Amino acid sequence: TDLAIAVTGIAGPGGGSAEKPVGRVHLASATKDGIFEHRKMDYGDLGRSEVRLATVATALEMLLKAAES
Repeated sequence: TDLAIAVTGIAGPGGGSAEKPVGRVHLASATKDGIFEHRKMDYGDLGRSEVRLATVATALEMLLKAAES
C-alpha cells in the first residue's frame, strides 16, 4: 500500500498569531486509491517538544487508519 502524510503548523514557542496560534497543526493522509483525511489539531501552548510528540502520535494514528482502509 502506498501512503502519504503531510504536516504543517506552529510548534512554538514563538511564531504564533491570532490566525495561526501556537499549537495549531494541520495533518493530511492519503492513499493511492484516493482516500484522504485532513485533521486540524489545536494542541495549545504545551511546549515545542510536546506539540511535536502529539503531532507524531496523530500522524501515526492516521497512517494506521489509512493502511487499514
